Parts: sequence; structure tokens; C-alpha cells
Amino acid sequence: MIIVRRKSKKIKVGNIYVGGDSPITIQSMTNTYTSDVKNTVNQILDLEKAGCEIVRVAVPDMEAAQAIKQIKKEITIPIVADIHFDFRLAIESMKNGVDALRINPGNIGDEIKVKEVVECAKFYDVPIRIGVNSGSLEKNLLEKYKTPSPEALVESALNHVHLLEKNNFTNIVISVKSSNVISNIESYRLLAKKVEYPLHLGVTEAGTAFLGTIKSSIGIGTLLCEGIGDTIRVSLTDNPLEEIKVAKEILKACGLRKNGIELISCPTCGRTNINLIELAKEAEKALFNINKDIKVAIMGCVVNGPGEAREADIGIAGGINEGILFKKGKIIKKVPEELLLEELIEEIKKM
Repeated sequence: MIIVRRKSKKIKVGNIYVGGDSPITIQSMTNTYTSDVKNTVNQILDLEKAGCEIVRVAVPDMEAAQAIKQIKKEITIPIVADIHFDFRLAIESMKNGVDALRINPGNIGDEIKVKEVVECAKFYDVPIRIGVNSGSLEKNLLEKYKTPSPEALVESALNHVHLLEKNNFTNIVISVKSSNVISNIESYRLLAKKVEYPLHLGVTEAGTAFLGTIKSSIGIGTLLCEGIGDTIRVSLTDNPLEEIKVAKEILKACGLRKNGIELISCPTCGRTNINLIELAKEAEKALFNINKDIKVAIMGCVVNGPGEAREADIGIAGGINEGILFKKGKIIKKVPEELLLEELIEEIKKM
């Protein structure tokens, strides 16, 4: 199956593009105090190394807005300022070199203040992401729809879009995130039919690494498979590095990205004679940063292992106190159990 992506406008964010024919990008957000430049930079550098391509920082005060200038000097990926309520923080962030803004134009003041932000964004060529969340929907829309429904989220987003377009600003990205996966999917489907702006996908307040991974995989993955979405952020109550891991795997599972190993493993059964669960976990960690476009199999037994995983480029299968190393379903050699992973990694490095 070939995914046909929705047609969208191409927006420049720092040194990369979002939308159009550009690859779907991975985003995350720091959880440091932005004014703490050292810790913020260190976290961003870790995120960069893991595969983050756009990073967002909270800007709750002037000190945070001014810190962006120094942060920018020490990182290479684009940085987005997350602004709420105070239009002056948006302007100060742009003066200090931020690459994009995430705001709700409707909550930063009257139209005069919005116009000031827009004129500054035009001057610095800074795109604005309109970020609508189910938890912060306008009171009038909640009264109208009684609940943060997909229709309510989309109407909110379109109201904000019209506010920017009224000021001749079209350098826009949009998100309509909900914590309810089904509502989230339907919101983006509705919005995708109404605008050609790039869409930032995510499930807001998705939860812990376990729960959030499941919700994000369904909420983001479904839309990606339908061709909807130009950039993604997995929201987890965990270390932001976990968000990058999940995002990369979602893109790979949807066939939209191939950089990195695809790991497959069997669920174990009564024929398993090695500690396959721990072996698979160790393999996942060891192979995560090996940037080869290959499929690796970790299988529980030599009876079905090579056969079931014959489409894998390389793999291992357990036996009694030993296992086998195989390529494309053909056995290469037998290996003592304690050396299985080591031998696998060495063979992968040669490929």
C-alpha cells in the first residue's frame, strides 16, 4: 500500500520545511525551565541526537524569551516558542531569533495585539502554529457544542486562521489536539478537508509512556496512513527522549521513514528455551542507534524462527543453551546462548 499524502502548503521552519513534499518531521518539547540555558541546551542536544527535528520550549516570561538567543547559538534544529496570553512574549521571542511560534491568536489579546504579533512575524519570517486543544477551548464554543467535539475544535482553529488571514498572514501550521483518540482523529479529518495549511499531529495529554504510546500510535498512525499530517509530536508523561523513540517507530510502522533498524520478535511460547523477553529488550536498546535500513528478527526457537522471519535481513533464534544466526531465512551458524546478541550485532555491523 502506498500512502498518498494530502496536499498542503510548504512552510519554512528555521532550516527545514514542513508540509508540501517535505518529509514528515518529528517534534518534541523540553521540560526544563527555558531560562535555565545550560540544562535546556543539554536536553535539546540529547533530543537532536535521538532524532528530534524541531523542538518547542515554554516561554512563560521575558527571561525565557530572552534566553532563546543564547540557546539558538548552541543547537542546530529549529526552536519553537510556546506562548500563552501575553503577546509581548511572542514579539520578544522573535526578536531573539525563535524559528516559529505556537500560539492561539484568540487568547493573546485584542486584534491590535494580534496585528502586532503578525507584523513582527512577517518581518522576521516566522511561521505561526495555531494550537487548539480540547482542554482549552473557548467558552463560547463550549456553550455552543456542549463538549469539545471535533466540530468545536475545528471551528476554533478556523476562527484563529481567519484572524491571521485578516492581517494578510498565511505562514501557518495548525493542530487540533484532543485527549480522546477518536475525537482527535475526526478533528483532523474535518480540518484536512477545509484548509491546505500543514497539519501538526498529536494526541494531547496522552499519558504515561505505556498509555501514551498506545494512544499516540492509534491517533497519529491512523491519520498518517490516511495521508494526513506533516509533522508529529508524541506527548508522553516521561523523559522527552521517549517521545522521539515512539515517533520514529510510528513513522516506520506506517512506511513513512526507513532510517533505522526495524526489529521484529515473536511473543514466546512453550517451545522457547532461552530468556527471549530479556534478549529482545537488550536487542532493542543495542540496535536503536544503528542507522541501517534492515529488518532484524529475535525469535524464540529454531523450529519456526528462520521460517517465520524469512523476510528479515538477519536474525537470531534460540535453542537449548544455544541459538542460531540466520540471514534471509538461511542458517549461517550456531552460537552459544550468551553470545547470541554479541554475534548478531557484529554481523549487522558488517552489512
